[in-house]
Amino acid sequence: MKTIKPIEFKASRAWEALDIANMGGTTCRLHWTDKPYHWHINDGEEVFAVMTGMVDMHIRRDGKEEVIRLEQGDIFFAGIGDEHFAEPIGEARILVIEKEGSV
Repeated sequence: MKTIKPIEFKASRAWEALDIANMGGTTCRLHWTDKPYHWHINDGEEVFAVMTGMVDMHIRRDGKEEVIRLEQGDIFFAGIGDEHFAEPIGEARILVIEKEGSV
């Protein structure tokens, strides 16, 4: 058993993660970041939950870019093939659940 207090987790570099669990090939990781990720296309489904801070999620749908502001407690789901990137507003801690090794 584990208890994790996201507010206490700080990494030495952006998007570094604390591994929480691997459940039959599905990972649950807590990420700390203060820098944007890069555009990527999911090769698996991903659940992205903002634990602390705010994140602008940039997405592309039908060739058009949109930005969705995620606040603490908000959850974003990206399916296979969804193009997106996350841009924190200051520091953020994000719980990510996805298949092991997913991009």
